Amino acid sequence: MFQIPNVKPGIIAVSRDCFPITLSETRRHAIVNAYGDGLYECPVTVENELDALKALDDIKAAGCNALVVFLGNFGPETPETLLCEKFDGPVMYIAAAEGDGDLINGRGDAYCGMLNCSYNLGMRHLRAYIPEYPVGDADECADMIREFLPIARAIIGVKSLKIITFGPRPQDFFACNAPIKGLYELGVEIEENSELDLLVSYKAHENDPRIPEVCADMAGELGACGNCYPELLPRMAQFELTLLDWAEAHKGARQYVAFADKCWPAFPEQFGFEPCYVNSRLASRGIPVACEVDIYGALSEFIGSCITGDAVTLLDINNSVPKYLYNEDIAGKFDYTLTDTFMGFHCGNTPACKMCADRAVKYQLIQHRLLEPAGSDPDFTRGTLEGDIAASPITFYRLQCDSEGVLRAYIAQGEVLPVKTRSFGGIGVFAIPEMARFYRHVLIEKRYPHHGAVAFDHVGKALFEVFKYFGIADIAYNQPKSCRYPTENPMA
Repeated sequence: MFQIPNVKPGIIAVSRDCFPITLSETRRHAIVNAYGDGLYECPVTVENELDALKALDDIKAAGCNALVVFLGNFGPETPETLLCEKFDGPVMYIAAAEGDGDLINGRGDAYCGMLNCSYNLGMRHLRAYIPEYPVGDADECADMIREFLPIARAIIGVKSLKIITFGPRPQDFFACNAPIKGLYELGVEIEENSELDLLVSYKAHENDPRIPEVCADMAGELGACGNCYPELLPRMAQFELTLLDWAEAHKGARQYVAFADKCWPAFPEQFGFEPCYVNSRLASRGIPVACEVDIYGALSEFIGSCITGDAVTLLDINNSVPKYLYNEDIAGKFDYTLTDTFMGFHCGNTPACKMCADRAVKYQLIQHRLLEPAGSDPDFTRGTLEGDIAASPITFYRLQCDSEGVLRAYIAQGEVLPVKTRSFGGIGVFAIPEMARFYRHVLIEKRYPHHGAVAFDHVGKALFEVFKYFGIADIAYNQPKSCRYPTENPMA
């Protein structure tokens, strides 16, 4: 994963001048000791505005790109919020619990100071990460900082991201509607190109001397059983190099790139293969390539890869699980109802490392029906990575700008079940508690598209904090039975 930001956190302690400064200093040092290597300790303790500027200069000189503001006592309201205003990166606030001294000269009142801190952040319209319970001793504060790291990675990544697109969305795919207003609000850059631009660049990479090396890497990843069309590898390797070179040449002032490409109907016939397997390989390296020019799908994938430091995928929330399959393989074995389950599918863009061992490069059945002669062997519709997705905990999620230009998001945790799908494509049987109600009262009611990003872990907590940091007001999740959705019919 060479596209994941490296987070270097630094901690600045603040102190109200009517409290002993040693409270903040000794408590800060205790947190650094509890955290271990990797947390920079700023020696400047902030009591006033000039201290804040000195501390920021120090933290920047140390190369820190994420900031922990620690209220070792009540804290000075203006200087502590100026730290957030003037630091160019994600900021978190935590406060000291009592218990490391007496309650006369050793009481810091940071529990109270955190309230005024948050009030001042609000007055300045500043966004910061504040944990669910932000008051703790040294060990607890160290744990809070560790939980901040994946959140910080995603925030840093998004602020340094460029999404590169090729082609308009396919006909009738209004579901991938993508007003770019929301991207600019998040600080994401976008570059939109024609499919012809991509085709010209692809042809320019013909006979690229790096192609054999990429082919060998593909063959090694697929193995003998998965490499069904070895003669196809040079074309796919040529395309992989095309995308990687385009990313490097076009990222400009940004550090990270994600793609959203038009993959049908013209692509396979003109390029001579389906792009899915190549897309999967780039996703495994932290460079999402979203299908069907799904710009917010690419953004969602990138956020997930930053949080997990791992490969992600983008899937259709595709089809219901047949009753016979549920009865044979799920009922009585897993604690899910039929309507808690569904199949997540795409043609073949899920990274090989997240699929069962029998995955292989195959052909896109739907495109073969549409684009190649009936009864013929597949030709240019080959290139999908197909097989069942491996059992795993998952988080299904999406950040989307709706047709009114409003950013909203959903998050639902569940799992991929170890159940054979008996179907085609890159596909898995997914289970999410109370999925039927979530499907109706979030996905349908709030008009989300059919694509969802998948992180292969339970990372809903971090995702929720990232979306909250970005100012997303509507963050939906799958409600338990005891909690009714606003649109849910109470008589049903």
